[in-house]
Amino acid sequence: MAARYVSGVSRRSLTWTVSRATRREFWSQSRKEKEPSVAETVEEVKKEPIPVCPPLRSRAYIPPQDLQSRLEFRLKEVFDSPLPSNWQDISLEDGHKKFSLLAHLADDLGHAVPNSRLHQMCRVRDVLDFYNVPVQDRSKFDELIASNLPPNLKITWSY
Repeated sequence: MAARYVSGVSRRSLTWTVSRATRREFWSQSRKEKEPSVAETVEEVKKEPIPVCPPLRSRAYIPPQDLQSRLEFRLKEVFDSPLPSNWQDISLEDGHKKFSLLAHLADDLGHAVPNSRLHQMCRVRDVLDFYNVPVQDRSKFDELIASNLPPNLKITWSY
């Protein structure tokens, strides 16, 4: 039989404890304690997804007929005051009010000001001018396909 020496430290002195256990008993106990009970799991065979080109997001925008009234309503809501007669010259220097106004208009109209144009929105007139411009959902290649091309030139979309 093998003896195992285990040292224990108390506050005042170093004590030695002798445990009378065989190697097999010693190692099997530690294995039994550490060995977690694992249920058999069946691994699913995952198939590689086939990359598919997602459909293009529609960016078409047609300005509504009541754009000015919607903009006035949102301005009254954001600025919490009656609008002056020259409401189109109101400055949008306050970032919180500018964000709130543009976020509400983006939700209402379904068309947001792109990040590259945010710095150009200094006055309400700039916002009104941006939202008055219609956006087509066609690229230059789509326009070329629709136009009359010479017989030796063809454009095909195949991914």
